[in-house]
Amino acid sequence: MKKELLFMGPPASGKGTQTHRLSKETGYPHVDTGSLLRSAIKKGTETGLVAKSFIDKGQLVPIDIVAKIIKERLMEQDCQNGFILDGFPRSLEQALALDEIKKEIDAGKEVDFKVINFEIPEDALLERIVNRVSCPVCGEIYNKKFTPPKKDGICDKCASVLTQRKDDTEEVAKSRFATYHKETEPLINFYSTRGQLINLDAQGTSEEIYKRIKELI
Repeated sequence: MKKELLFMGPPASGKGTQTHRLSKETGYPHVDTGSLLRSAIKKGTETGLVAKSFIDKGQLVPIDIVAKIIKERLMEQDCQNGFILDGFPRSLEQALALDEIKKEIDAGKEVDFKVINFEIPEDALLERIVNRVSCPVCGEIYNKKFTPPKKDGICDKCASVLTQRKDDTEEVAKSRFATYHKETEPLINFYSTRGQLINLDAQGTSEEIYKRIKELI
């Protein structure tokens, strides 16, 4: 049976960290929408430049751009037995687009699809965002306040210099929260009515949260 997991929740709720870990253990690719978009931006592609103009403002990237990138990724060979989606869909329109993508990539297959909804207070999220740094080489994520690297500014795993995303500021974070409440929160009811949603308490240590995820899936 093909295993498909969708991790959703507000910005900085820990989706990326947990999907990365689960991917390593299960072998299911971690399809991180944010990383896919940032890669396109870094490469300077036409799609990436358009996406950048929206991301810099804390706004949603147009659905046609995101859906195109996602579909191409999910059609790759390593996703044929399953995947873990992170960061898409972020609106009802995108959820319907995902339905169409799944009709094509899941044709003739038996699929187990679950949506894990990360729940956490907004004030805790803000602290995570403004203190978050990451490794541009291996992707490891740190928090300067809660989970700092052993050596300030240096990745524990590959010794690369850590960086902070330009949109990890309080002003942009609050804009992203407003966008989440307006555009993404309705997905909770959307997937709940389908019987596909599972709520996750996303507070606590990374180990505690990961254990809860393993129990849910």
